[in-house]
Amino acid sequence: MRYTFKPDDCMVITIPLGNLRNTGDGHLMPEKFTCVFKDAYKVFLKGRPKELGAAQLSIGVFVICIGSLITHEYGPSHLVYTLPSALFIASGILSFAAGNSPFMPVVKLSFIFNIISLFWSISAIVLCSENMFAGLKVVIIVLCALELILALILIFWESKAVCRSHFNTLPLISIKQEA
Repeated sequence: MRYTFKPDDCMVITIPLGNLRNTGDGHLMPEKFTCVFKDAYKVFLKGRPKELGAAQLSIGVFVICIGSLITHEYGPSHLVYTLPSALFIASGILSFAAGNSPFMPVVKLSFIFNIISLFWSISAIVLCSENMFAGLKVVIIVLCALELILALILIFWESKAVCRSHFNTLPLISIKQEA
């Protein structure tokens, strides 16, 4: 027969039993025992989403400002690879909001926007490096590379909160007897 439920490390309950020789009637089980619960949202908070979200927001603003300088100098055709960096701003706001409140739809939306930002940062790096003619494009490439790194880090930590198994898990119960 195959087990349909398996214990995982999300909840560990430890019950210390008294010594069978030294305890009297009814004193084998303790009144209190420890239960450790590993919350997926608290694991996500270890990734520092507020700080990374603020960095994403700053990168998005810088890229759009530099893009407007390039557009002013070389024409509006260069907005193609700087204007979609507004995704970085949206991702930063959502990452900061996800770090502020444990509202799972915000975390999921931030996860989706960070995946899209990851792909846009890769696309922006490729688009900027094709016809390099301005020193400002190098700055945009560096900022997009930083955004790529930030998006990867946030995707890693948000996946720990979003992609978790809800079913078929039971708490791990360990019973320890005193010596």
